Amino acid sequence: GIVLVAINPYEQLPIYEQDVIYAYSGQNMGDMDPHIFAVAEEAYKQMARDEKNQSIIVSGESGAGKTVSAKYAMRFFATVGGSASETNIEAKVLASSPIMEAIGNAKTTRNDNSSRFGKYIQIGFDKRYHIIGANMRTYLLEKSRVVFQVRNCNVFSSFL
Repeated sequence: GIVLVAINPYEQLPIYEQDVIYAYSGQNMGDMDPHIFAVAEEAYKQMARDEKNQSIIVSGESGAGKTVSAKYAMRFFATVGGSASETNIEAKVLASSPIMEAIGNAKTTRNDNSSRFGKYIQIGFDKRYHIIGANMRTYLLEKSRVVFQVRNCNVFSSFL
């Protein structure tokens, strides 16, 4: 399959704006520079053309920007799927499990706030290829790199 290597620049760049989404929408893979929007467009086109489910696997080390890349892919789907302004699906999906996120994050030898969970985000489209919903599942990964558990930590205080 197609592989895109992304580097987390640790700062906001103007390469993820709305006009860039529209620039990649409808393009063929390889016609433009490698980008998360090119990968998302290819998956979207194949879903529409072949009427088959598509997957984008975002992988990397702690702090590499996996969650941010997934957000950008969802933003692309919401925009080209005609749902960006109507449902703000990206925000709804990413906000669906904040308590799980809070419990699942830990200080590790590589990152002060590293997630211990893998995320599987399933986005549903209707026959016109508009987003109609989404589901996020979380999977416990490993606990071997956890340095220590914080004492007297009240993870629910920010949610009350």
